[in-house]
Amino acid sequence: MKVAIIILNWNGQSLLQKFLPSVINYSQDLADVYVADNASTDNSIEFISTEFPSVKIIKNSQNFGFANGYNVALKNVDADIFCLLNNDIEVTKNWLNPILQEFQTNNQTAIIQPKILNYNTKSDFDHAGAAGGFVDKYGYPYCRGRIFNTIEKDLGQYNQACDIFWASGACLFIKSESYWQLNGLDPHFFAHMEEIDLCWRAFSNNLKAKFIGNSVVYHVGGATLSESNPRKTYLNFRNSLFMLTKNLPKKSLALIIISRLILDGIAGIKFLIQLQPLHTLAVIKAHFGYYGHLRFLLKQRIDLTNQKKYYTKSSIVWSYYVLNKQTFNSL
Repeated sequence: MKVAIIILNWNGQSLLQKFLPSVINYSQDLADVYVADNASTDNSIEFISTEFPSVKIIKNSQNFGFANGYNVALKNVDADIFCLLNNDIEVTKNWLNPILQEFQTNNQTAIIQPKILNYNTKSDFDHAGAAGGFVDKYGYPYCRGRIFNTIEKDLGQYNQACDIFWASGACLFIKSESYWQLNGLDPHFFAHMEEIDLCWRAFSNNLKAKFIGNSVVYHVGGATLSESNPRKTYLNFRNSLFMLTKNLPKKSLALIIISRLILDGIAGIKFLIQLQPLHTLAVIKAHFGYYGHLRFLLKQRIDLTNQKKYYTKSSIVWSYYVLNKQTFNSL
């Protein structure tokens, strides 16, 4: 089984200097390591060539964003398994072995996520993925170990391997055959939510995503785009609507989209009350961005008449904010 680890990079020389050594030290016997560079303007490429000559470099012609950056780069990678890895991830000893064992023993498994902990507070789960992701009835993503902004400590409560709905793009393993079968990440997302869309399409095609808890990585998070950046708010709100329109069952599409538009409006008002008007403006822009793509998105729908139930709980918003259930095991 040929494995390739592909790190997408854009002006991340300092991150590569800090985190690439762990990837090389703990992976090189089992995988080829690539850096796919999204037309960086810093010295990333020269730095890698000089300091890490064993790393293969793919030079994208421009900054294609996260989604299309990978689509373009992966055309140059020959492997059975792709690992899409952020440039702000520290991996650990033997992190690959449990992942590869799962792929080798379970043919139905197409996508795998390891346990993702916070790099700065290593006893805590990370916001991006934690111990595997799900979505609620209205398409709000949440994780084992993280619901909205409530982060749990890792006490071994989610160590057991299990099926999940989505794997974090911070560290996502996928069979190359499945990646191309699903036509890769949707480039219209640019960044954020594209991995959930990919996993939803995998789910609709009866491909399994799994969490493997005895493989551990540490994630900095927000190294490229911080939570306080209105651009991130824009992408998250817009892309969530993109994802729902593409993947929801036909019978529930209209009702859930209308509900989400209303809930987004409430979120925009909340930002305003919190004196964050740029984030309110980002929500408004996100909706207009969605309307501009609506006709195209409807053409992209996977309209399966007997689609399986995609969500695990009716409303994570209700459970979290009204019932005060703020940990996964309390749901």
